Amino acid sequence: MRELKNKVVVITGASSGIGEKVALKAAQLGAKPVLIARSVDKLVALSDQIKEKFGTTCTYYQLDVGDFVKVTETFQRIIQEEKTIDILINNAGFGVFDTFYEANFSDIEKMFEVNVLGLMACTKAVLPLMMDHNSGHIINIASQAGKLATPKSSGYSASKHAVLGFTNSLRLELGKTNIAVSAVNPGPIETNFFNIADKSGTYVKNVQQFMLKSDYVADRIIGLMQKPKRELNLPKWMNMGSVLYNLFPRVADKLTGNILNRK
Repeated sequence: MRELKNKVVVITGASSGIGEKVALKAAQLGAKPVLIARSVDKLVALSDQIKEKFGTTCTYYQLDVGDFVKVTETFQRIIQEEKTIDILINNAGFGVFDTFYEANFSDIEKMFEVNVLGLMACTKAVLPLMMDHNSGHIINIASQAGKLATPKSSGYSASKHAVLGFTNSLRLELGKTNIAVSAVNPGPIETNFFNIADKSGTYVKNVQQFMLKSDYVADRIIGLMQKPKRELNLPKWMNMGSVLYNLFPRVADKLTGNILNRK
């Protein structure tokens, strides 16, 4: 088990949801969270909470990871300040659930900017430092939607498929280094993600009983930080759907079409 004490942990999308929970739990274990998000007010509040609760230095940076120039500038500032980045958690992301026919292309474009290209830009910014030190851990928050697509999530699923493709390729490229690369594939989580993704509330109502608690997901991510592995699939039973789909895709399409249409 890796000690997290004094480890510099950069978290994008840190102002709420699992990003916020991971920051608090990492700080409790002695890590030094570096918070990144768009909402300054929430970052200030979380930074103050961490300092007050755990006496831990907690810096924050306002950033939209879809702005690639500012991503580079922000990470240069972080590296100058912290001297190292031990763990990068690419958590920033959002979804909009619509049929592809009805979807606004601007929503799809923005999902790829944030979910995929923003994640890649943040990774690109930390990788030279990690390569120099021959150490580090990159954790990309993907989704079960990236493994098993469902109706009304074509744009979002495509973006998460891309995250998994990038993560798996990067892991192979870094196979001879001491830099770990992990994907986290959660099912639906009780966070404000669905305020944008599911404005009608239909999906949340239909899957409420299956939703993961954000504290549980954060605890599992902390465990992944301590003991890196290739993938973290939450919950395990949901991942079986993607395994079966890969083995028997035509049968799965027929059997699960209606089951997966919950949005």
